[in-house]
Amino acid sequence: MKPALTRPLPAAGSGFPTLLRKELLRFWKVSFQTIAAPVITALLYLVVFAQVLQDRVQVYGSVPYTSFLIPGLMMMSMLQNAFSNPSSSLIQSRITGNLVFMLLPPLSHREIFAAYVLAGVVRGLAVGLCVWLVALCFVSLPMAHPGWVLVFGVLACGIMGTLGLIAGLWSEKFDQLAAFQNFLIIPATFLSGVFYSIHTLPAFWQHVSHWNPVFYTIDGFRYGFFSMSDVSPWHSLAVVGAVFVALTVFALRLLASGYKLRT
Repeated sequence: MKPALTRPLPAAGSGFPTLLRKELLRFWKVSFQTIAAPVITALLYLVVFAQVLQDRVQVYGSVPYTSFLIPGLMMMSMLQNAFSNPSSSLIQSRITGNLVFMLLPPLSHREIFAAYVLAGVVRGLAVGLCVWLVALCFVSLPMAHPGWVLVFGVLACGIMGTLGLIAGLWSEKFDQLAAFQNFLIIPATFLSGVFYSIHTLPAFWQHVSHWNPVFYTIDGFRYGFFSMSDVSPWHSLAVVGAVFVALTVFALRLLASGYKLRT
């Protein structure tokens, strides 16, 4: 039986700040790749879709398509980068053989979870903020409800950071991690209303979209900008909060059991 990572939280000398700092510096030192590159990708999406569909698509009655598109691109970039931070860190540590050094300091499974997920949240929010600032060069996009924007941004990044942690624990090589991204994260993101309102879809696909948790992150996030959404923001908040809690419990159980950490 694998030994459990159930050490109690230490009163002093915890390795949590060091692990968190290490995960933050890990993406910040290559910020051109981890922050600037996703911003450029989102900008390319914005330019292409805005040029092609600006005068052909109208959503929420009076919202220009370019304005509608920006929150979706922000959230898409945030989700993908929040997932990438813990997943890539864990898989690299596993392949290079230094994952064991994370188990030596006085770290509980809760602290390991918090450090990896918080770093993913910070990276996701940083990318989203940069996308918004760059998008302001093209269109004015004030936030009608900044509180909703912040709540859905943090929860969405928390969900993907936790998924990234789970994927990093499960994957033993980059091929497995790539499969997790290609067959789960990317389809769920692109089929969640980033580029369209689900009310423009046939009834069957509208129903399918309501089973996609990522849809609720984007729809609630968009409500913070326009005071309009496809479903109630409170409904979206309930779904997103429940998904985050469920994934958190699952990830903590994996860490507490030492799943694929000690072999």
